[in-house]
Amino acid sequence: MSSLQIDAVLSQIRAMQSQVRGVSAPANEVAQVAGAASGVQAPAASFANVMKQGLDQVNQTQQRAANLATQFERGVPGVELPDVMLEMQKASVSFRAVTEVRNKLVDAYQTIMNMPI
Repeated sequence: MSSLQIDAVLSQIRAMQSQVRGVSAPANEVAQVAGAASGVQAPAASFANVMKQGLDQVNQTQQRAANLATQFERGVPGVELPDVMLEMQKASVSFRAVTEVRNKLVDAYQTIMNMPI
């Protein structure tokens, strides 16, 4: 994996982190005050929205990898095996990351449900 591709992945991770940090109270309060001043209510970023965006990105990555693999199998000019393998690895890593997030959420839910009242 070249350093440019690693930088691209890191920038995507940082963008997702900034989205999650945007959910914090001070940023939302500033956005709501600014929206109230202009008369337009800005939609508040919620955990569900951030999760949906993440899942959509993983889905897009998987679709892009599948399309590239299909193009390679058909012999489309310009589609090289290293590109296909790289996209397949990106899709695999992103899916594993989503699976880990799901596992952590389930674990947190079970921990909360097992707490004594």
